[in-house]
Amino acid sequence: MESFLLYATIYLTAAVIAVPIATRLGLGSVLGYLVAGIAIGPILGVAGSEMEDLQHFAEFGVVMMLFLIGLELEPRALWDMRHRLLGMGGLQIVLTTTAVMLVAMQMALDWRTALAVGMILALSSTAIVLQTLTEKRLVRTPGGRATFSVLLTQDIAVIPMLALLPLLAIASPMAFAPDGSVQRAEPGAADAHGPAMSLVAELPGWGVTLVTLGAVVAIILAGHYLSRPLFRFIHATKLREMFTVVALLIVVGIAVTMIAVGLSPALGTFLAGVVLANSEFRHELESNIEPFKGLLLGLFFITVGAGINFHVLFADPLRIVALTLALMIIKGIILYGIAQLFKLRSSNKWLFTLGLAQAGEFGFVLVSFTLQTRVITQTLGQTLLLVIALSMLLTPLFFFLHDYLSRRMSEGTKPQEADEIDEQQPIIIAGVGRFGQVVNRMLQASGFRATVLDHDLATIELMRKFGFKGFLGDPTRPDLLHAAGLDDAKVIVVALDDKDAVTRVVQYVRRERPDISIVARARDRVHVYELYRAGADHIVREMFDSSLRAARYVLEDMGLTDFEANEMETAYYRHDRETLRELAELWKPGVPLDQNQAYIERARALDKELETALVRQDQAKDGAG
Repeated sequence: MESFLLYATIYLTAAVIAVPIATRLGLGSVLGYLVAGIAIGPILGVAGSEMEDLQHFAEFGVVMMLFLIGLELEPRALWDMRHRLLGMGGLQIVLTTTAVMLVAMQMALDWRTALAVGMILALSSTAIVLQTLTEKRLVRTPGGRATFSVLLTQDIAVIPMLALLPLLAIASPMAFAPDGSVQRAEPGAADAHGPAMSLVAELPGWGVTLVTLGAVVAIILAGHYLSRPLFRFIHATKLREMFTVVALLIVVGIAVTMIAVGLSPALGTFLAGVVLANSEFRHELESNIEPFKGLLLGLFFITVGAGINFHVLFADPLRIVALTLALMIIKGIILYGIAQLFKLRSSNKWLFTLGLAQAGEFGFVLVSFTLQTRVITQTLGQTLLLVIALSMLLTPLFFFLHDYLSRRMSEGTKPQEADEIDEQQPIIIAGVGRFGQVVNRMLQASGFRATVLDHDLATIELMRKFGFKGFLGDPTRPDLLHAAGLDDAKVIVVALDDKDAVTRVVQYVRRERPDISIVARARDRVHVYELYRAGADHIVREMFDSSLRAARYVLEDMGLTDFEANEMETAYYRHDRETLRELAELWKPGVPLDQNQAYIERARALDKELETALVRQDQAKDGAG
């Protein structure tokens, strides 16, 4: 018990130190766990003799991860994405697997081993790529959506890979015993730790098939028909911990069933996740499984890092680096071709190519699995682990290269020629994205017409398809503003996405037209103060009105009448407007709000005044009643 606690302390301490540092450096949590494992294994040598048993335990985190992936994959959503999944994703996996397999066969590997290597290295790092896309706000770009589709296909492809890889196992070599008899090599650890219970061990082939299919069908039917009554029964107990118990029971029970019929536990849990994806209890399952998945998966990556043999790297570092770069170049060429085929353009094409060129964390899972099933040798497994880890380590550099190429392309691209503005209206809308679009539609519904300017060609073309007139051009250009009728307009709505551009337009318009009414879109509270100084008449925060409406719904759900909730909403709105005007006078450009003492003290006083005003309003209503 003491040794277990000691090793637990070592592993957790290494993770707590390495993972936050790696994440802050933009390397991702997976590389952080690997570095933690390398530190306590090859470097410090304190991994402990129980590491192999610990790795078998930690592999259950992979099973949980595939269950959660299944929960996210609603069948209808998958069907809607079938063209991208089968097209982009399927093509990438098939072409990369084939190319790597051919190269591996040229390096004297057996075709079965080469095919296994191709499948392992065809996958990319979901954890690193998605995290980077989110941080750089690239998920919703065409390149980001294409990248996500391929990653999703790869996650799904892990399931058939786990089913196929054991079929590629090479039979143990024969040898002569001292007495002259023929014998095979001793079974590996995977056999030594075989399942304690098997439902198919003594059955004929047709019986094995029936039992296996029966287990799969039973999982689907149980997930569809029994899960809801079970969760409703647990919900009635009002014991939150029972949800956690049931969630773990589902995953562990399915894993045991799959092992007993000779299938991968990951296959069964993934299938159960897909079946439960439409359940109203899906989010409850996710929230209860997620902490265990994260902990066990992190432990798995630590054990992978601790088990890496750096003697293989130091014995021939140039070979390992060359293999890593060769892999990334091969994948990059294939990805570039797919991007061309699916008509990705400019920076989106390079985002797709460079973002997916590495190997991924599922590669560690498949390497571990193929070692257990004797598909690959220990030496080849160590080489693959080093190649995968090194390619993931190079991924941030590839994203830096994408940023550089994007800047060069934007500098070298001639701006789209602006439209000739052939009409002028008393209202100008500068920017017609999700904010300006609503403004424009309401004005038209009320009988007013506006001159609409936007720099995005796709947005203008979409407007025209729906019968709304708009002009292509950069609203920050003074000549276009005057062409749109700035000299005679009564109102201008500045609704651009770029907050700095909004401020610049407001400043220019106020200098040119002191008498015009300016309605400006603000990103946040500080941006309100900037626009107030710039001269805007009406400043609308993006989320303020929608947040007020949400709060009003909450008040109504808590028992207030519509009238009472409306009065509260109106009182808060008026107070906030007055507060903003007063605090805007105390705001100092360039000084953070938490360092402006006068601002902080007045904000606190105004909050107390709000509470007092709301209490007085309640008392006045009670007295009137």
